[in-house]
Amino acid sequence: MARPTAQDKLLGLLADGRFHSGQRLAASLGISRTAVWKRLQRMQLELGIEVHAVRGRGYRLTAPLELLEETAIRQHLSGAALASVEQLTLYSVIDSTNSAAVASVAPLPGRAKVWFAEHQTAGRGRRGRQWVSVFGSNLYLSFAWQFERALSELGGLSLAAGVVVAETLAALEVAGVVLKWPNDVLVADRKVCGILVEVNGETAGPATGVIGIGLNLHLPRSAGAQIDQPWTDLSRLGVPMLSRNLLAANLVDGLVAACVTFEQSQLASFVDRWKAFDGLQDRPIRILHGPNAVDGIYRGIAPSGAVRVETASGITEQLAGEVSLRAVSS
Repeated sequence: MARPTAQDKLLGLLADGRFHSGQRLAASLGISRTAVWKRLQRMQLELGIEVHAVRGRGYRLTAPLELLEETAIRQHLSGAALASVEQLTLYSVIDSTNSAAVASVAPLPGRAKVWFAEHQTAGRGRRGRQWVSVFGSNLYLSFAWQFERALSELGGLSLAAGVVVAETLAALEVAGVVLKWPNDVLVADRKVCGILVEVNGETAGPATGVIGIGLNLHLPRSAGAQIDQPWTDLSRLGVPMLSRNLLAANLVDGLVAACVTFEQSQLASFVDRWKAFDGLQDRPIRILHGPNAVDGIYRGIAPSGAVRVETASGITEQLAGEVSLRAVSS
């Protein structure tokens, strides 16, 4: 884990949601009570964490936080995933886990490096969109895996990652999980998870895929107001309170298994699994290609990961990154 800061230590002390006197906090951190107060003020301003102060009782968070812990995540990993994870790094605050992953040295072939953050100051979605990253409430992770494949053969990796998230949520009995090509996970037409895949390496291989995942567990309405599309989170879907460390481990487990499978057969092994969650099958759609729009009928995905669209001229295939999809009324 990244070296804990004084702020990390203060958060760890307050995470139980109980009152802690300023004197005890100061003694634990080896600083003055005034310094404790200043750090709490900065924490509220920079991270948006609400702290209650009551004279004679001290300070407490408005709600307990289950902070991510490397030991706890590793304890929940399967044996196969545990053997495959070369590095697991946790940050309290970082600009972007995907940026850290892309800048890192590639993992060894068949091994993974994973980055988690409690808060991102510059979280990224597709096409340069910002990913709203509330502190300690959701899951933000980036997963890097080195494939013995050419860069061009990783085109369907985001769809495989979508399958992992959808299957993980379905295992939690989240009803109505839908995949919208190429990499959105929806429930009731509202986005619950976004995926950003970035690839780099040698043209002929090896190539590293970085899978960034942002999963909404509990997103305050004030933060949701910054999002320019319909959204939801697991708490609004009535999912019982989950251990964030357990859910983090479940996602890593799924991603390790998916990358092993993708190395062997690319997207072919995921096509039927994708169809089980496909939210656009046989629906009218509109493809936006720059200033131009094409209406047609969605006919699923190709083994390459391209979207198949039927128009009056026949079925065409469009690759992710070239088009946007919009469902339209029939």
